[in-house]
Amino acid sequence: MLSTTLAVAACTLSAIILCMPDQAVAQDAGKPLFEIGIGGGAGYIPDYPAADQNHLQAAALPYVIYRGDVFRADRNGIQGRLYRSDRVTFEVSLEGALGSSADHNRAREGMPDIDLLGEIGPALKINLHRDNDRRERIDLTLPVRSVFSTDFSRIKYRGLVFAPDVAYSKAGLMSGDDQFRLSMGPIFASSHLMDYFYQVDPQYVRPGRPAYDAKAGYLGLRLHSSLVMPVTERISAFGAVRGELFSGATNDDSPLYKRTVNLSVGAGFTFSLYRSDSRTSAVSDILD
Repeated sequence: MLSTTLAVAACTLSAIILCMPDQAVAQDAGKPLFEIGIGGGAGYIPDYPAADQNHLQAAALPYVIYRGDVFRADRNGIQGRLYRSDRVTFEVSLEGALGSSADHNRAREGMPDIDLLGEIGPALKINLHRDNDRRERIDLTLPVRSVFSTDFSRIKYRGLVFAPDVAYSKAGLMSGDDQFRLSMGPIFASSHLMDYFYQVDPQYVRPGRPAYDAKAGYLGLRLHSSLVMPVTERISAFGAVRGELFSGATNDDSPLYKRTVNLSVGAGFTFSLYRSDSRTSAVSDILD
């Protein structure tokens, strides 16, 4: 839910150029170059990594889709594709994550809120497998991103995150035009980002919450699945489930580390309000 809902938001703030068969080229060339719409969704998500409380969060925002050769904005976020070959893509992308209120979390009561987070940085994507129809693929992605937080009055740098993953994608899992994605990978973070989640400064010490200095290293393992399904020509529905395992995490001795396993679920829709008459010239995979 986090990545899917925030990708819709990322397109306003802020859900592959390849040598392809003629059939696949025609499929992408028929898509509008530019779209404007509205997307909404709700999810039951943890307050922060390894939290023992989830809360329902919802958002309804306008979105923009642009299917350019180099610059793209879609449900996957905002991407600048700097290099592309038949199997390798190098891009700079923007993603985001929802924050949480410390007042609604027992472990963080009296501490600062976790604000809306944004991530931006380069990523190398390597295609490991795809079928002849390009409706099924496996990719290895190696992203390094800077993390920022904002409460809409200021922006603060929060460190770096390295979250490689292997993803299986398939078009037509349940219907001809749906897109399914299943990914798994570890997450590593700098000390600055770990501080944001797990550090307890002296002024926030309470009984059962001693002072703690967070360290850089392994944050956890993430398994994420999502399904996007067209309902009509202009309306699509999406759902996502994400599980995270924090066993063996570097900061598992923090008083804010409360649970070894987190689960997030969410669903929503998008509705296209405007589509340009001009069509994309980019040659793109059906799963792109």
